[in-house]
Amino acid sequence: MPLSLRRRIALEAERIIHKKTIEEHPLKQLFWECTLRCNLHCRHCGSDCKMMEGQKDMPLEDFLKVLDSVKSKQDSHKTFIIITGGEPLMRQDLEDCGKAIWQREFPWGMVTNGYQLSRERFVSLRRSGLHTATVSLDGLEEDHNWQRGHQHSFERASEAIRLMVAEANGNQITGGKGTPRTFIFDVVTCVNRRTLKQLPAIRDYLLSLGCRNWRVFTIFPSGRAKKDESLHLTPNELRELMEFIRDTRKAHKAHPESSETINVEYGCEGFMGNYEGDIRSHFFHCHAGVTVGSVLSDGSISACPSIRADFHQGNIYKDDFMEVWQNQFLPYRDHSWLKTGPCKDCEYWRYCQGNGMHVRDKEGHLLQCLVKEMEKK
Repeated sequence: MPLSLRRRIALEAERIIHKKTIEEHPLKQLFWECTLRCNLHCRHCGSDCKMMEGQKDMPLEDFLKVLDSVKSKQDSHKTFIIITGGEPLMRQDLEDCGKAIWQREFPWGMVTNGYQLSRERFVSLRRSGLHTATVSLDGLEEDHNWQRGHQHSFERASEAIRLMVAEANGNQITGGKGTPRTFIFDVVTCVNRRTLKQLPAIRDYLLSLGCRNWRVFTIFPSGRAKKDESLHLTPNELRELMEFIRDTRKAHKAHPESSETINVEYGCEGFMGNYEGDIRSHFFHCHAGVTVGSVLSDGSISACPSIRADFHQGNIYKDDFMEVWQNQFLPYRDHSWLKTGPCKDCEYWRYCQGNGMHVRDKEGHLLQCLVKEMEKK
């Protein structure tokens, strides 16, 4: 379906802004894949993490050298560190990691499944400088546990959300010298064919817990999810999801202070045509390697950790991180090499630029294009 004139004008303005961002490429977010260990066995895992160690966790001291490199080139307060995995809470020294990051004046947060987040652990993490968190809740109890591979996962994730709601509302769970004054969190939901129809119920459950920020995303064909058809939405289901997000956002925009509305955003799974501007608080751009970098567990210097193909730009054990960030990453900042196959003559290329880097295989071939999927009957 052709883009509407209003949408095209907005996208043209956004394109100019993004072009300038690429030229400047400020490092705004730096992910640290601190471990590949995990305590769950999720059906959609892109990195195929295991409960037992297959690879040693990166020593904290090695990552701190990266932060020293960043701080030598730019204001540490303007680079947000996001600790991910695997499951970060598998690290018993996570509080030490957070404290060392915070002492270097970098704000930090984590992405977690919430399974090991007791009240005591949450307090200690906050006192170690935890600013933000993202918790996964992929459905109501039966479906969440099915997707996460653990019968108690829903219960633990719900309790983690309750802790975070109380903290975000200023109910004094934590405090003390050095604790960041504010705490922000969101819940992320991976939508599949089982849970699509349950989205209104999931929304209402999150509201009952007091959660006001919700992010939903769809599965891309990588890792364990590659051949699992139960995880991939049909074209009709994709359109249904976009309509749900758009309508939920409209309700929240009309009544932002209401306890009966929630701020929902679609994830960065790609350009969505005439839904752009309605399903997120921003237009789609792939910020991997533009404002987002990562250090993987083996030391690889990459961009978004969702990228499973080897588009690494170096390794911290032989390269200086900021030298790599400033002088490399060309494949991420100039997507012209991706204009092949279905992208070669696509009418959306001007704004999409070949979709997100995480939906490309190691040769750069496109794994999925959701806007084209939605156009199918």
